[in-house]
Amino acid sequence: MCRRIVRYFLRVIVNSTPLIALCNIGRLDLLQKVYGRIIIPQAVFDEVTEKDDSACRQIKQRPDWIEIEQISDKSQKQMYRAKLHDGEVEVMILAQETPTSDLVIIDDNAAKKTAKFLGLHVTGTLGVLLRAKRMGLFEEIAPVIDDLCKNGFYVDDTVRAIALRQAGENQ
Repeated sequence: MCRRIVRYFLRVIVNSTPLIALCNIGRLDLLQKVYGRIIIPQAVFDEVTEKDDSACRQIKQRPDWIEIEQISDKSQKQMYRAKLHDGEVEVMILAQETPTSDLVIIDDNAAKKTAKFLGLHVTGTLGVLLRAKRMGLFEEIAPVIDDLCKNGFYVDDTVRAIALRQAGENQ
C-alpha cells in the first residue's frame, strides 16, 4: 500500500509574478482557497502596487487573508543581488528568518533554483493550479493555463505538458 505524504505549511510566502498572473485572470482568490492565508514581503507589495493595474488594485485593498511582512535584516539582501529581483530575494529571506515550515511560491527559474538550493519548499503558479485541481476547485486546469497565457504569463510547451499530465489531462 502506497501512502501519500501531505505537507502542511504554516506560512505560504508569495512573490509578485504569481499574484499578478492570478489577478490578471480574476483568480487571486485561489491562493486563499488553497492556502487560507498568504504572506507577501514588503518588496513584493511595492512591486505589485507600482503600476495601476488589476493586481495593484486588488492587493492595495489588502484582503484580510494577505499579510505583508518586513524582513528583519535588510543587509542579507546583498548576498542575493546577482540575478534576482528584490521581491524574490525578500521571499527567500523571509522564509529563512522563521524556523517554520514555509512554502514559497515563485515562478522565475533562477529564483526557484536558488530557493531549492537553500532548502526551501518551492512551487509556482502552475503548482497552485495543480493543488487547486486536486482539491476539486477545477475540473480542468488547461483552460486556466490558456487564460494565463492570453494574459501575458509564459508557459513553455514542455512545462505545460508536464502540468497537464500531472493533472491527469493528457493531451
